[in-house]
This record gives sequence, C-alpha cells and structure tokens, in this order.
Amino acid sequence: MSSDAKSTGGKGSFRRPSVRVLAILAGVAATSGGVWRESAYLTDRAQAAPADQAAPQVIAARPEQRSIPERLGFLGQFAAIDAIEVRAQVGGVLTGVHFRDGDIVHKGDLLFTIDPVPYEIRLAAAKAQLESAQAREMLATREFKRAQTLVHGDAGSVENVDQRLSERQAAQAAIDAAQAEIRDAQFDLDHCRITAPVTGRIGTHLVSVGNLVAGSRTASSPTTLLTTLVSLDPIWLNFDMSESDWDNFSRNRLSTTGPLSEPIQIALNGTREYTRAGTLDFVDNAIDRSSGVIHARATVPNQALDLVPGAFARLRVESSPPSLALLVPDAAVLPDQSHHIVLTVSKDGVVVPKLVVPGDARGAMRIIRSGLSPDDRVVIDGLVYATPGAKVAVKDGTFPDHPDQAGN
Repeated sequence: MSSDAKSTGGKGSFRRPSVRVLAILAGVAATSGGVWRESAYLTDRAQAAPADQAAPQVIAARPEQRSIPERLGFLGQFAAIDAIEVRAQVGGVLTGVHFRDGDIVHKGDLLFTIDPVPYEIRLAAAKAQLESAQAREMLATREFKRAQTLVHGDAGSVENVDQRLSERQAAQAAIDAAQAEIRDAQFDLDHCRITAPVTGRIGTHLVSVGNLVAGSRTASSPTTLLTTLVSLDPIWLNFDMSESDWDNFSRNRLSTTGPLSEPIQIALNGTREYTRAGTLDFVDNAIDRSSGVIHARATVPNQALDLVPGAFARLRVESSPPSLALLVPDAAVLPDQSHHIVLTVSKDGVVVPKLVVPGDARGAMRIIRSGLSPDDRVVIDGLVYATPGAKVAVKDGTFPDHPDQAGN
C-alpha cells in the first residue's frame, strides 16, 4: 500500500479530497432531463473497475445525531450610531485646534477655539444695556409711586399716573430685552469653545489655525466644516436578509410582543472564530422589492474601540429552536457544479455517492438537511480512494470529540 494509503487511519483526521478526486466526481452529477443518474453511473464504474485489484481502505462513520438549533449566516458592515459633522455655530478666526487627528475623544473634550474677543465685547455691551434699563426702571417706579400719592391727595391727575405706569412698563420691557441680549451674547461666547458632543474617534481637522470660519445656528445657513466625529461604543452592524431567510427567522424566532432582542455571534473579517457577540434589535418594516431583501441591524458592544465603521464581519443568528439534526465532517461534503455530494459505503462495500442539502457549519462539522439517513456510513477519510461504484475495505471511524469548538 502506498504511503498515502497508510496515512488515512488517524482519529478525526478529515482531509479535503485532492484535485484528482474532484475530477473523478465531476461526472457524478450527470443528469438526464434534470434527473440524477446514480444507478447508471455506478453500473458504468463497476464494470470499468478491474476485478483483480485489491480493495482500497477507507474510514467511514455514521452521521452524528445532535439536538441543535438551525443558524442563519450573513455578511454585515459596521456603522457608527452617531456620525457627526463638527461645525461652528459662531463665526470668527480659528485660534486653536486641541486634538490630534484620529484621536479618541470623550464627550465634553475641547476640540476648537474661535477668537472670543468680539463676543466678549458684545456681552459687555449687553450687560451695560441691562444696567441702563434697570436704572430707568427704578426711576420710572419712583415716579409712578409719586404720581399715585399725588392723585390720592387731589394734587395730581389720573392721566399722569397712567403716563408713569407706561414708562415703568417700558423700562421693565427694556430690562427683559437686555437680559435676552445677554443670554444670546453668552451663547455665542460659549460656542467659541467647540467641544465633542459624543465619545468617539475624531477625523482630521479640516481648518487650520488663523483661518476665518463661518458659523450659524441653523442648518440652512452656510457654515464651515471643521472635522468629523463617529461614536464607537456601542456600534451598529448592518446586514440584509433574503426573503426566505426572513420568513424562516420570523416564523421561528421573532416575537410578536415586546422589543426585538436576539443574540448574535460575530466573526471579524479575516478570521474564522466567532469571538464577538451582539444583539439583533432592529428589522425594517418592509422587504425591498427591487432587491428582495429586508434590512436588519444589530447593536454590538465595543469597549475596546477596535471595531470601526465600514469594516465587514460575518454574523450568525439562531433561526429555530433546537431539533434533531444529522452532522458529518465538513471535509466529507464535496461540492460539485450545482450539487453537494457525500460518499457513503453500502452494506456490500460499494462506494455510493449521495446528493445532500447541507446546512450551516458547526466547527469541523456540517449539518445535513436532507439526503442522508442515520444508518448511512459516510466516508470520512481515504476519500482519494473512494471511487463511486468501486469496492472498498471499510474501517470504522469516529468524529471529533468537540465539533463546535471551531468557529464556523
């Protein structure tokens, strides 16, 4: 026996078939009018096999039966919950940039300063107007009281009382206007210091010190964009469900009462391990008829601030309660042009290909939705020698002890 054949007996050593095996299996999916010609193929292969050739050895095992939930997998993209354009609310000369581009900043941190002198002058003028209005109000109050005293002693007229009352009310209105002007001037002065509205990562500063910036309190007026800021913790993971996946998920998992809150597992781009967790908490209210998908979103904790908007990740969510399922090693499921095949061994030792419908992966194992029975003996090692229709010597094998530890 060749060295390759001797290496096919280790426990749990599941190897993908070589190019040679895939080439052999390319003809297994031959169809006539869309019908699987398994019996004809096996007959042809059996007739072609030399009668005096020693049967090669393969390792086979029956599918593992486990009670597990079905999962749905998707590709998602992270997005910031808060994506903010930092703009000035007052105009003036930029006098300070108080961060390094790309820094993590916290809510309330100082980002920019605008020359406050014009606004300090305006505030001082408003305070002076208030003092003047208060002085006029005090004088108007004294004269009003004097007019009331005179009219009670028949030494003054009612018209004079009314005039003094009007002057007093006008002085009070001037006080109110001056106080409003002070608040307005104080607002402008306060906004000469531009602070971070949320905690997150800041972008590059777009205006250098010494430049004149335009500011406004309304979105309709032109303003100068100073930088951008995105929140990072938590962060959203956006993805789309097909209509069939949505039907499956909503039928089995979606509650009709209470808020949506389904746990998800996340594998970051470039990794196979599902090391992060989040919560599916939003599904849109309609399927997009142009694309046939419905938008969904998960919220993901990001205390380490290592997840960034725009990055991709794979996620999975349970779509049904646990039920009995058949699992085989993922390496034993052979892809063809339009099918998936599992090689089995019949009672008389003949290799029989089975068309299967695979489900999601569980570590090194793959759920088989249909096409296999619990009594089938699946070739899990020695696939290179398992030619469909040929006789083989079968050795019983076993599956990995912990098939779910890998992060598929």
